[in-house]
Amino acid sequence: MDIKRRGRKLPQKQEIKVKVNEAIRYPEVRLVDADGEQLGVVPIEKALDIAYDQNLDLVEVSGKADPPVCRVMNFDKYRYELKKKQQEAKKKQTVIETKEIKFRPKTETHDLNFKIKRIKKFLSQKNKVKVTMRFRGREIIYAQSVGLAAINRIADALREDCVILQEPKMEGRQMVMFVGPKA
Repeated sequence: MDIKRRGRKLPQKQEIKVKVNEAIRYPEVRLVDADGEQLGVVPIEKALDIAYDQNLDLVEVSGKADPPVCRVMNFDKYRYELKKKQQEAKKKQTVIETKEIKFRPKTETHDLNFKIKRIKKFLSQKNKVKVTMRFRGREIIYAQSVGLAAINRIADALREDCVILQEPKMEGRQMVMFVGPKA
């Protein structure tokens, strides 16, 4: 019985969807031996007998072929190797995160420069950055003048280090711009 922990789901086990031995329900199959030799098209009963005589499994390799291709092999070893390949592929994939830096229109130049330095650090780590200019209260009336000027100042400071993925645009009470690392 699986226990669901509060706030996060348990990882799902990925099963390999391959037909093995008696699960193969075709009248005839194209059989490949454990050594890789093709034995031709044989009835399923004979293919199972060949696999059982060698203490191995009959595994469906290609079900879409006509007739389907089955191979005599050790299924546990095959499943282990597939799992290793999946883990190796997972190691090599890169995950691009989106970081967010928030500003206000009245942010002073020293603080602005410090946050620009943080954005450059995120970009050097190959992350996308969401630059948000938040307007509170009556500041919203200055969004198109002071706010846009401040966001453009940030964009000019980042021009050589990044690519602007989305130009500044208003979303409710905040102006948002996305920047990404140069390829």
